[in-house]
Amino acid sequence: MFIHPWDAGLDEAEWRSWIDEGHDFGILSVNGPPGQAPVTVPTHFTGDGGHLLIHLARPNPVWQAIEQDPNVTFTVFGDYAFIPGPWRAQAGTPPSDGVPTSYYTAVQFTCRAHIVDGPEAKAALLRRQLAHFQPDGDHAPVAVDQPPYGRMLPGIRGLRLEVTDVRAKFKYDDHKPVEHRTAVADHLAARARGLDLSTARRQRRRLDRIGPWKP
Repeated sequence: MFIHPWDAGLDEAEWRSWIDEGHDFGILSVNGPPGQAPVTVPTHFTGDGGHLLIHLARPNPVWQAIEQDPNVTFTVFGDYAFIPGPWRAQAGTPPSDGVPTSYYTAVQFTCRAHIVDGPEAKAALLRRQLAHFQPDGDHAPVAVDQPPYGRMLPGIRGLRLEVTDVRAKFKYDDHKPVEHRTAVADHLAARARGLDLSTARRQRRRLDRIGPWKP
């Protein structure tokens, strides 16, 4: 993932708080066998210290790929929107001369994957995930000897992704003048389609912290 200096995360807290806001779904990418495409899996995840926790169905082809090469990438993205060219036209030029772009946030984790296959270890992983996704506890106990989860545990495998590097990208034209960025955020708020509103909020947060871009 290429990151311009003005698109980089301002500090570790920025990407961590973005993840904590509810961005808990991403793409697991694993090297495929020689001559074959990478294996990719969309999935929810939870954090556990320096690890990401995932579980997938046992028939998933990702397991063979991980056993061959446990070095994987997990990418989370959001707050994205298409920015039409006229919104980006320079002052004094025709709107049609503006060049469109995409705004988005992406956090990419480089990890070493550890397979979790023991029944109790898988149950513990599921309990950790449910504590995140169903914090009210409105689910049956996750135990190896109780239904419904006990009989389903053999059908899944868990993953603990040991995070070795994190790269965060916040692409919101932060190298442009303050007036330009403010105008684009206003356009997004007015259009209010898809993720426009969350994209505008993210751009304004960056604007408040950065102000005029200084190389």
